[in-house]
Amino acid sequence: MFIKVLLLILFFGLMVGIGFYCRRTTTDVNGFVLGGRTVGPWLTAFAYGTSYFSAVVFVGYAGQFGWKYGISATWAGIGNAIIGSLLAWVILGRRTRIMTQHLDSKTMPDFFGKRFGSENLRVAASVITFVFLIPYTASLYNGLSRLFGMAFNIDYSICVIVMAILTGIYVIVGGYMATALNDFIQGIIMLIGITAVILAVLNSKGGLMAAMDGLARVSDETVSTTPGIFASFLGPDPINLLGVVILTSLGTWGLPQMVQKFYAIKNEKSIETGTVISTIFALIVAGGCYFLGGFGRLFSDQIDIAANGFDSIIPTMLSGLPNLLIGIVVILVLSASMSTLSSLVLTSSSTITLDLIKGHFHKDLDEKKQLTIMRWLIVVFVAISVVIALIQYKSNVTFIAQLMGISWGAMAGAFLAPFLYGLYWKGTTTAACVVNFVFSVGFMIYNVVARGTLPVLLQSPINAGAFCMLIGMVIVPVVSLFTRKPDKALVDDAFASYTKKVVVDQREALPDE
Repeated sequence: MFIKVLLLILFFGLMVGIGFYCRRTTTDVNGFVLGGRTVGPWLTAFAYGTSYFSAVVFVGYAGQFGWKYGISATWAGIGNAIIGSLLAWVILGRRTRIMTQHLDSKTMPDFFGKRFGSENLRVAASVITFVFLIPYTASLYNGLSRLFGMAFNIDYSICVIVMAILTGIYVIVGGYMATALNDFIQGIIMLIGITAVILAVLNSKGGLMAAMDGLARVSDETVSTTPGIFASFLGPDPINLLGVVILTSLGTWGLPQMVQKFYAIKNEKSIETGTVISTIFALIVAGGCYFLGGFGRLFSDQIDIAANGFDSIIPTMLSGLPNLLIGIVVILVLSASMSTLSSLVLTSSSTITLDLIKGHFHKDLDEKKQLTIMRWLIVVFVAISVVIALIQYKSNVTFIAQLMGISWGAMAGAFLAPFLYGLYWKGTTTAACVVNFVFSVGFMIYNVVARGTLPVLLQSPINAGAFCMLIGMVIVPVVSLFTRKPDKALVDDAFASYTKKVVVDQREALPDE
């Protein structure tokens, strides 16, 4: 217990210390929200990865989908690395950085407002962001409760409140740069931690080959009658597994807290380097989490899914590890969760301040007042998420994965297609964005209140969210073809950012002469 507590004290002390160290970067709004757009590749890549993966993935998704799909759940981690990281950086990275700087937009709702010249679009995106970040934040706390209960026998309420307060402190004091520096340290902890945990768990079952052999002998006729299905390449349910891959991989393209990382990156070289780092990070962390979860059924004699739910799987798998390793695991999940939480609260507070209060109600708000409001809103957002997390925990409303599915489905479904087409296609219209916002948010709300009336495949929030993202890629171009064309001068100005002449090194481009 002494070792565990000592690790926690050192971890929290370091995080808060970095917050105060970065105070000098938060003298203006650009520094507080985007780090002055001078963040290098390593910090940006780790900030992207640590905001991506949290207790939701490690405890919720890895446990639930590892149990359902066996070792084939690893495909979700591979999808996160290839689609959610590599392709996101390649397709969105440069264009997002260039156009958002040209438009002087600091948030995703601000981008929609300036790119399409629509104040209503900005406000709608702000409200969607604020409302649907809350269930995602609540799911972060939920995942931590299981591990803290196992390691310390600490009341869940205390765990939630302490984590929220400490995260709030370093974000309020140090802004984006403190978040990025902490994300880098937390990312290193995650890389070391997940590697150590996988090796320890597999070793407890006789090594990789013995564990794979044991998994191949597991049978569950309620899932499949095929022998060895949980150790197979595609698992017992590849269609629903595909839904998980799409939601957790493609979803990052439309999440404000993820895309905003591209706003802050320093230069072309940083994008190239960051792409590689981010992809490798995702492959190790996400791939490792789902790979670990795939062996959950080897511990079925210790797990009671009916009584404790899927969220108890990973904590049960780890409960037999040495105390030092359990301490590392707790720090691992704390790192993942605090990094994601800091990104969420910063995104939410900046969105409400810049896009609702300053952008709509109080246009002449000076920078000092904007910073003050953002800091107070961080406090408000953290408090709301803590209350909802406690209510959710005590009433046992739903599993972690479903909470995240609702949040990701609504936001990514609403924003992904309008944002992507807005970067690449001049013909994207405001009406198409509005229709897509209404469809995705409406469909996810309907999934919550009347799930039983939907086709079986779409009753899962995971599949419903993936469906919204894919349908959005059709809705936006089709509606754009039949609605009022955007203002030509506005569009030409936005896309002029791509044709601006710049001087580059010869290694990047050969001279014409």
